[in-house]
Amino acid sequence: MLNVQSYENREAPDEALRAMWAARKSVFVDLLKWDLPVLAERYELDQFDDPYARYVILAGPDCEHYASARLLPTTRPHILDSFYADFCDHGPPRGPTIKEITRFCLDRQLTAAERREARDTLICSLVDHALMNGITAYTAIASEGWFKQVLTFGWDCRPLGPPRSCGNEMLAAIRIDIDRDTPAKLAAAGITSPHRGSDRAAN
Repeated sequence: MLNVQSYENREAPDEALRAMWAARKSVFVDLLKWDLPVLAERYELDQFDDPYARYVILAGPDCEHYASARLLPTTRPHILDSFYADFCDHGPPRGPTIKEITRFCLDRQLTAAERREARDTLICSLVDHALMNGITAYTAIASEGWFKQVLTFGWDCRPLGPPRSCGNEMLAAIRIDIDRDTPAKLAAAGITSPHRGSDRAAN
C-alpha cells in the first residue's frame, strides 16, 4: 500500500512540485516523446503552469511523486480551447465551476499494483477536490485508449465530439460531470481509495 499525502493547489511544498515536474518530464517527454518545453533538462513546464494552475499531487512522506494532475480554469486560456477547440461539437465548455484536467501523471517507478492504487486514489482525490471547491465538471483532451478507460470508471463522462486524428494518435475531448453521487458511482465501478478521508491537504 502506498503511503500517500495529498497536496492541493500551489501551496504544496517546493519538493513536491519539483518531483511532479520531474515525473511529468519522465512520462510525457522521455517516454511518450511529446514535444514539450523542458526546464533545466529536468522539469516539464509549459505556459499553463502559471499562478492560475492548481495541482493535486499524491506524494510520499519525503515528497516523492506517486501521481498528480494539473487543473486549469476554463475561464482563461487552457489546452482544450487553445489547441483542440474544434474537437468539441459545440465549443469547449467554459465557466467558473468547470476546470480542465491536464497532465494526469502516474510515476514510472511504481509497480503495476502501485500504479493502479495511485490511479484510483488520484481519481478519488480529484472528485473530492471538486466537491470541496464547487467544481461541477471537468474537461480534458484524451487519447482514444485513455478515453475508453475513463468511461469504465462509473462517473458521468461523455465525449464532446467524435475522436479525431492528431499526429499518430486519436484524441477525444471529454466532459466529466461531478455531483454528490459521483463517489458512490466510482465505488460501484471498483474505483476506491484506501486513503480517502485520511490524506493531508495543503491549501
